[in-house]
Amino acid sequence: MVHGFISPWRRVLSETTYSLRRGQFGRRRCFSLVAHKAELDKNNIDSVPKLPPFDYSPPPYTGPSAVDILSKRKEYLSPSMFYFYQKPLNVVDGRMQYLFDENGRRYLDAFGGIATVSCGHCHPDVVDAIVNQTKRLQHSTILYLNNAIADFAEALANKLPGNLKVVFFTNSGTEANELAMMIARLYTGCHDIISLRNAYHGNAAGTMGATAQSNWKFNVIQSGVHHAINPDPYRGVFGSEGEKYAKDVQDLIQFGTSGNIAGFISEAIQGVGGIIELAPGYMPAVYSTIKKAGGLCIADEVQAGFARTGSHFWGFENHGVVPDIVTMAKGIGNGIPLGAVVTTPEIAEVLTRRSYFNTFGGNPVCTAAGLAVLKVIEKEKLQENAHVVGSHFKERLTALKDKYDLIGDVRGRGLMLGIELVTDHKLKTPAKLETLHIMEQLKEIGVLVGKGGFYGNVFRMTPPLCFTKEDADFLVDAMDYTMGKIRPYFKNPTFSNTL
Repeated sequence: MVHGFISPWRRVLSETTYSLRRGQFGRRRCFSLVAHKAELDKNNIDSVPKLPPFDYSPPPYTGPSAVDILSKRKEYLSPSMFYFYQKPLNVVDGRMQYLFDENGRRYLDAFGGIATVSCGHCHPDVVDAIVNQTKRLQHSTILYLNNAIADFAEALANKLPGNLKVVFFTNSGTEANELAMMIARLYTGCHDIISLRNAYHGNAAGTMGATAQSNWKFNVIQSGVHHAINPDPYRGVFGSEGEKYAKDVQDLIQFGTSGNIAGFISEAIQGVGGIIELAPGYMPAVYSTIKKAGGLCIADEVQAGFARTGSHFWGFENHGVVPDIVTMAKGIGNGIPLGAVVTTPEIAEVLTRRSYFNTFGGNPVCTAAGLAVLKVIEKEKLQENAHVVGSHFKERLTALKDKYDLIGDVRGRGLMLGIELVTDHKLKTPAKLETLHIMEQLKEIGVLVGKGGFYGNVFRMTPPLCFTKEDADFLVDAMDYTMGKIRPYFKNPTFSNTL
């Protein structure tokens, strides 16, 4: 168990060794403290990176405190709901790429509500669309006509290649992936679906089966999904040789199914899995194999879609493939509960065999927000910004990797980037405790990042697409400052990693 975090300059007064026990592996890691309080205090005053200027101050907050909210949360909400940080952050306001706590303190949001805030927090165009539609008609049903859903479906279809032009709206990515998997099974008449190890596609009955990380799977029936070797360029057995990984999909079909399958589902960049961009050459080879087995290819764009990768609007476009079904959510609505499945007219026809309905899917308020998001991305050139700023951001993070042994890998594309921390480059031992320590310190400086990967040792950086070069520089400087402070603990000769 990781004990309460204490800042270095306070800890140095009371102890000379800070021990944390790693229960899972039975190891104890000791960090020798060699810095002096005076030096730390001086550095703290003189060189702590400062947030870029921003022309907004939130109105005074008069609601309940973080302590009161946490108390209610523990009493009335599910115990499965976890939170970041030793002292959970009470977020009460947001503007563009920044969040504000109950005391009015500003933070750079480099997580974007888990890759969800695309245009920026409370973007005025999106807010106006939501408010105006809510004032006119909040909800009816798709059994009646309304222009909001039709206009957004048309605009969305125009952003997709080929014959991908039939849209079915849902409320989340899980719902979208559930529907896509069912459509594939209905269309092909087969049940078997191939997913990837380390994948995350949702937490309902079908999508939990497609998910392939034990910490996201309950012990319930999950049938008909086979998990192929993950084409992970960093940890994978074949490095960046995508076609070698693709051979495993062929083997799964030949030795694990009847020879015909329903489909293949994958993200172009695994988000929850730790920002893993699939190895080059993998997706074209796999898509060819799936087609030969009669299956449909499903692209999960819940996190990588909507211009986040910068070079393209959709993640799958970076791999030169065109899927049969595309699922999306998160960035589609800038925080509004909205998802979608887009496919071809021929494939979409299978849902007419029975009645299929979603009460809130296509709600006028949500679809009005979705259309506003598309317009903002276009008007403000956010895809170009994701590419330019993301490239600069990645270059600076890569330079940081050259400076600190703790960084094992820097990866991703556009404004979907990840940093994996390891204690040993050869063994790639996950640096779990260091990740938590740095995350806490970044928050103290004013930076909020996500955490992911199976081992919880990857920083996930998926900020709003209005993120600037100044923001990127501040984040990297904050990380450099933080790693520089703990560097003696991790690289000092007295550092031990004992059983």
